[in-house]
Amino acid sequence: MILSIIIPTYNEEEYLPILLESIKQQKFDDYEIIIADANSTDRTREIAEEYGCIITEGGLPAVGRNNGAKIAKGEYLLFLDSDLKLTDDYLRDTIYEFRMERLGIAITQMKPLSEKSEAQLFHYLANQFMIGVEKIKPHGAGCYGIIVKRELHEKYGGFNEELTFGEDSEYIRRLGSSEQFKVLRKPKIGVSTRRLEEEGLETLIQQYGKSTWNDFTGKETDAEELNYKFGHNTKEMSKENLDKISSESGRITKMFENYDKSVETVNTAKSYFKITKNKKNRNKKRIFYCVCGEGMGHAIRSGVIIDRIKEKYDVYIFSHDRAYEYLNKKFDNVYKIGGFNTVYINNKVNNTKTLINALKRNPTNIKVGYQKLYKKARALSPDIIVTDFEMYATMVSKLLQIPLISLDNIHMITQAKIDYPPHHQTEMLKAKGVIKSYVVRPKFHIMTSFFFPKVRSRKNAVIYPPVIREEIYKLKPTTEDHIIVYQTSKESVNLVKRLKALDENFIVYGFNKSETDENLTYKLFNEDEFYEDLASAKAVVCNGGFTFISEAITLKKPIYSVPAIGNFEQTLNGYYVQKLGYGEYHENMSPKKLERFLKRLDKYQNKLNNVKRYNNDGIIHELEYRIEKYSR
Repeated sequence: MILSIIIPTYNEEEYLPILLESIKQQKFDDYEIIIADANSTDRTREIAEEYGCIITEGGLPAVGRNNGAKIAKGEYLLFLDSDLKLTDDYLRDTIYEFRMERLGIAITQMKPLSEKSEAQLFHYLANQFMIGVEKIKPHGAGCYGIIVKRELHEKYGGFNEELTFGEDSEYIRRLGSSEQFKVLRKPKIGVSTRRLEEEGLETLIQQYGKSTWNDFTGKETDAEELNYKFGHNTKEMSKENLDKISSESGRITKMFENYDKSVETVNTAKSYFKITKNKKNRNKKRIFYCVCGEGMGHAIRSGVIIDRIKEKYDVYIFSHDRAYEYLNKKFDNVYKIGGFNTVYINNKVNNTKTLINALKRNPTNIKVGYQKLYKKARALSPDIIVTDFEMYATMVSKLLQIPLISLDNIHMITQAKIDYPPHHQTEMLKAKGVIKSYVVRPKFHIMTSFFFPKVRSRKNAVIYPPVIREEIYKLKPTTEDHIIVYQTSKESVNLVKRLKALDENFIVYGFNKSETDENLTYKLFNEDEFYEDLASAKAVVCNGGFTFISEAITLKKPIYSVPAIGNFEQTLNGYYVQKLGYGEYHENMSPKKLERFLKRLDKYQNKLNNVKRYNNDGIIHELEYRIEKYSR
């Protein structure tokens, strides 16, 4: 079960049916409702039974919520006050945003069940205040709706039952200071204005102003101090008590007013920029998708993703070299820009020649790459830019203030707590420097990987399994008597020739030729034939290219990886192939080592047979969510 809805009650026969009926009308239905009742003397329990709720003993709100959580079966707990009303799709929107933001605890926003201006004003200010302080000090109350992972509720001991007031705020503050907290932006919950009507706006601001002030200063608030009672028939506060807290609550009111002015200023500025950009009304958001042209991995991954989102969005593609050629055959609106490629000699990165080549091409690259992308962005005004490690995307994003999303595998090096061979630390540091200069402070990193270390703390990043072509998913792996050799650098020819020393049949891709040289069969790249050869191979020999390794893992093929020397990304991939038991990683092509590897294929095959198979749905949903969230 996904969700347990827990509602503490006491004499709620008037309001509880409204809440339960609104829950019943939700499209999301994987939930249970637990009523924690404090010995109501009216029809509250009878109403709960009529709606099929689970009933447990309650007490004060903290006791009731904890008792409900003890018998809950849901992965998430949603604590609601009894006088609320769910808006359309509230449950679905809450679960979706909570999951997509990888939160531990969250609150939603309030929508008053009254059209009166004072109610609208009060709840608007309250919502904006909670959003404004969410990163400073998590704050909220039960009237907002509190959603939390059940495991975290249990870990932190639930609500503090010793508190007579503010147990919900203390709970949010305590869990939110250690776990990911947020005020959810989309779901809004209908809130009864009964207290506002009974006690008046001034009294309510003073009540909650006092409790908020105490919360921010670390002082507990007692119910008697505010004359607060669980349930109804709350007595009016005495003039003496109101005067006591008036001066302190004024500070909170002032904070609301200042924040409101800031929001108004920002919204005015946003409206101005939208007008000056003179955007036409669009049926679809406009996406610029920028793809690194080195190798084929970036292009293949981007091709799969673009194919999935092209109906929902207007997508314009920018790339260079082989990636441009590949994408231009598959899609419309593909533009060729400049780019840089790494120079390899004998399977080793040659930094000097790479730099010289870059300097020679730089004037043309800037003119063809940056200017074309910049001019198109000025003309088409994209809502967002997605980059798969393409460097000009960052420049245009910053200059034109277009939100940037990064989607690639390379940022695992900067955003995750990776392991790697210690003697490659210098290469790692170089790689980090290059990566950080290519993609600068995007709104979010969507990373794809076949290994899953922890994301570094406070990083806007998430890891998904590799993006795999549908053609690969459809293949049925078999085991025949050949080994696939896949090399993307033509300088690797001498490495491949060493394979002649082995009594094995090798099919070699990547050298753009078709010929047979003893036990080496070179083939031109043809997708259908390549898929068949890969699906029927007994093992693969490759460098450290991410896409090919990912496809080999998907097809359960043991891997012998020889990363290009000096390419830390390839070293990292090869290292994790060995660490996870999917094959071996070596720093040179040795016939003897390869022969020993082939004798251990059963060992690696057993590990690969246990690898879970995924589809691409998760990363597509993540990208669409981020596009909708960050689009200007």
